[in-house]
Amino acid sequence: MNAIISASELTNELAGANPPVLLDVRWQLSTARAAGAPPFDGRAEYAAGHLPGAVFVDLDRELASAPGEHGRHPLPDVAEFGAAMRRAGVSSRRPVVVYDGGQGWAAARAWWLLRWTGHPDVRVLDGGLRAWQGPLSGDVPVPDEGDFTPAPGAVGLLDADGAAALARSGVLFDARAGERYRGEVEPIDPVGGHIPGAVSAPTTDNVLADGRFRPAGELRARFEDLGATGGGEVGVYCGSGVSAAHEVLALAVAGIPAALYVGSWSEWSSDPERPVAVGPDPQ
Repeated sequence: MNAIISASELTNELAGANPPVLLDVRWQLSTARAAGAPPFDGRAEYAAGHLPGAVFVDLDRELASAPGEHGRHPLPDVAEFGAAMRRAGVSSRRPVVVYDGGQGWAAARAWWLLRWTGHPDVRVLDGGLRAWQGPLSGDVPVPDEGDFTPAPGAVGLLDADGAAALARSGVLFDARAGERYRGEVEPIDPVGGHIPGAVSAPTTDNVLADGRFRPAGELRARFEDLGATGGGEVGVYCGSGVSAAHEVLALAVAGIPAALYVGSWSEWSSDPERPVAVGPDPQ
């Protein structure tokens, strides 16, 4: 099963006998609130126009639990996540396509959660809403209740100890911008730097200028150059487990399975006892 779907492929599937459930997960990481500006409002963006039949999913409320010791976007309560997906019409026997405004991070978070909880057929719209050439709708659908029952554990999940161990025994990618990895800037978390042994691999380098993923061969070559060779274990983290999900998705496109450290740097850096590396060297 492909992890992504093009806009033209989605158009064809929506006209087919078993059209996918559409989930709109528009969201942006924003520091605007600290500057006094209103934060990004994904629900308002959805109301202004979305793919016909798509249901809005709130990343902060439905794809994560409240911020705390496990980071800014910890795993959601599994029962609550399942209920939210059923309200959105998600069923185990029907494919799901997730999209966002084009960055891909939020859609990838929903994709990863559905995969982790056992949904057999979920894909991300490559390029997001920007790639869609069809009409948009302002109607808010009320889908039939789905039957999806989450069964966690279908794909790899790391905690802090597991991420630290993988940085020594396999390959742990840091999906944040290079300057945050090196500790030159840190706009959000208590301290800058990276998990010792982690390799800098900004997820922004996985996509083209229009937000679509680079071809699978290019992605595979990139990750192999960064050390993901020989079938060893691979993991990814970022600031709070959102952009890292996008890198896990890019790795899936490249044919490389990878685990996600959901707590990511926001969890790791909250404990002053955990070691921090700075500079371009992984160690």
